[in-house]
Amino acid sequence: MTSRFLDVINEDGKILLPIEGYQNVDLLPLEQALLPVGHLFHPDSLRSNIWVAKQRSESPPNGLTTDESASIMLYTIDWTPNNHSLYHILNQTLRLEDRKKLKPWFAYLKLILTALSKLPSVTKTVYRGVRVDLRLQYPCGKKIFWWGFSSCTDTMSVVQSEQFCGKNGPRTLFSIECLNGKSITQHSYYKTENEILLLPAIYFEVHSQYDAGNGLHMIQLREITPPGIFLPPAGKIPPSQSDNQSTTLKQSSDNSKFIHNYL
Repeated sequence: MTSRFLDVINEDGKILLPIEGYQNVDLLPLEQALLPVGHLFHPDSLRSNIWVAKQRSESPPNGLTTDESASIMLYTIDWTPNNHSLYHILNQTLRLEDRKKLKPWFAYLKLILTALSKLPSVTKTVYRGVRVDLRLQYPCGKKIFWWGFSSCTDTMSVVQSEQFCGKNGPRTLFSIECLNGKSITQHSYYKTENEILLLPAIYFEVHSQYDAGNGLHMIQLREITPPGIFLPPAGKIPPSQSDNQSTTLKQSSDNSKFIHNYL
């Protein structure tokens, strides 16, 4: 189980400004979308992980382009060390009060959120947890935002594994009734995790919590409609851009050479 499933501990419940502006940028191939944040990564790791993601995303399902599917796969990949992973740095930035620091991520957000918008929404109970007691942060009736992407699973056997919450010590397991989850298994690097991805700025109400024994605390969350638009939809591709999209994406190999020289 990768650490992105466990980073709920980094959600502090602050009320932040909406995530907006990304929806107005052009839809770009993956290499170009990451150019503004390329300096945040080791160049060799970024190049190789982009290449792997795109090679494993040829002829993707759900009507996604290779670049769209690869943007999801790249998000799921664990880098070494974990805090150098794209998902870690992106989610850390999504949780900042200073929204201007998100601007370099706009092109990547446009690509991955466009990709996720093409996947059917999942309405079901999903799970995530952490080896910490978080009961005090989630009293019954509280309404709370999670600002990062939230990796969950719908499989209890995964939740009970030692890589996830385990069976001993202080633990918090969230049981989440989601309305708009996205099943990304077919686009993930790790096919066995049955990952359901919740979008940034998801809004919950704490429905209940109880002590399940042996240090395990269960907290039930229900996704509810937020009091405003805190994550605008990625939007449709403008007609002029749509006409040229196939030409743009055919240039991916040239873009790979470009980013190789740039980084």
